[in-house]
Amino acid sequence: MSLFSHHISFKQIDPLGNGLREEIIAEQDEPEAIGALEDGVNEGELAQYWQQVESDIEKDPEWFRFSEDE
Repeated sequence: MSLFSHHISFKQIDPLGNGLREEIIAEQDEPEAIGALEDGVNEGELAQYWQQVESDIEKDPEWFRFSEDE
């Protein structure tokens, strides 16, 4: 007789179980749901925005580039 003669098996877990799937569907149907990414991205506006962000960051007296910290 062997101590390890029993086989154990587990059910596969549903990552969207316990109501998560329904919550996601409900949120997607809300009028204020995020849909901005569906319209596409204006690359020019995005690049200009991040240039402005970088310019603002460089004005911070505690800001430095890691590459210059050697």
